[in-house]
Amino acid sequence: MESLKGKTRGEDLYEQVSAVIERRNLPWSKLANVTTDGSPNLTGKNVGLLKRIQDKVKEENPAQNVVFLHCIIHQESLCKSILQLNHVVDPVVKLVNFIRARGLNHRQFVTFLEETDAAHQDLLYHSRVRWLSLGKVLQRVWELKEEISSFLELKEKSEEFPELSDENWLCDFAFAVDIFSHLNELNVKLQGKDQFVHNLYTNVTAFKSKLILFSRQMSNKSFTHFPTLATQKEATRNTKKYCKSLDDLQREFRRRFSDFEKNDKSLQLVSCPLSQDPDTAPQELQLELIDLQSDSASKENFKSLKLTDFYASLNKATFPNLLRLAQEMIVLFGSTYVCEQTFSVMNINKARHRSKLTDQHLRSILRIATTKLAPDFDALAKKGDQQYCSHPTVVSFSTVS
Repeated sequence: MESLKGKTRGEDLYEQVSAVIERRNLPWSKLANVTTDGSPNLTGKNVGLLKRIQDKVKEENPAQNVVFLHCIIHQESLCKSILQLNHVVDPVVKLVNFIRARGLNHRQFVTFLEETDAAHQDLLYHSRVRWLSLGKVLQRVWELKEEISSFLELKEKSEEFPELSDENWLCDFAFAVDIFSHLNELNVKLQGKDQFVHNLYTNVTAFKSKLILFSRQMSNKSFTHFPTLATQKEATRNTKKYCKSLDDLQREFRRRFSDFEKNDKSLQLVSCPLSQDPDTAPQELQLELIDLQSDSASKENFKSLKLTDFYASLNKATFPNLLRLAQEMIVLFGSTYVCEQTFSVMNINKARHRSKLTDQHLRSILRIATTKLAPDFDALAKKGDQQYCSHPTVVSFSTVS
């Protein structure tokens, strides 16, 4: 992790990355993968960071192919825009801000919820930079819509939010609640550390199949997986519109994840080598796959060990090509989850009250906050190194008159 000050153009990013790689004596020829959030200064075709990295790797090793991936979580989040539900989202966000952004309204609303024994005690703010935010906000507003309508009547503000009495809008709102609930469920599956790329892409592939199922059921006026929408009388009249939205979302998923699809066959081969047909595998792997699938000990190890431990247990002399492919696939980062998590930790520590926090101190704080290593306190105590800090002396005087 490096600090960037000033501009963040592609050439600035490349200079910083290049300096780190050279400082740590890492060979460019062994670079296997770069995963980004898809911003233009990273993915620009001519002067972006990825183009510069690709050119540098080709200079060192023309045969090396670097796998460039767009974070799978970011792509999933970007797919939501194809639904075109701004006519639902904007009024909901406006409603939440009306209640929560004004101190008096917020206090009165919380008291009103307590008096009516509502299912929740407050509304949630919407934040665009949080992956699950929109789905949770829509769900909370839907569950409190009756209390919100009553509160607006007490405040004589019902006319400012006519959508709450519009049946067609409520029907679209219900559809948004259900589809964003499914999207949030997928998003949670994509989060986490140490996730193999194939597992991430499998979740996305499964979701595309689910969208096809949703559309087919919706066309038959079945709302099995849309419980909120099923409560609305207008749902059956709008099935064509919702089917189109689901189809558009499915096509957007297919378009956006093309970079993962290119490596899908290799990922499947590494993830499930015992079930792969040697005839369809690359020529250099065919004989090794037959040997592996005929070895009963390897079959047992595959069932009992983690994928990384399984490949570590294979004989390097017997399976050199298969191990090389496994290394190339397992090291891929499917998402920038680790970076995003570290960035959140940094924001928590880099508060406005800590204006004198240096880059070195911040890096040390983040290393402690994110490391998996446990300190050896016994070894530190035996070294006998102690840091003595001076403390201010505080004296209190009191007088009696």
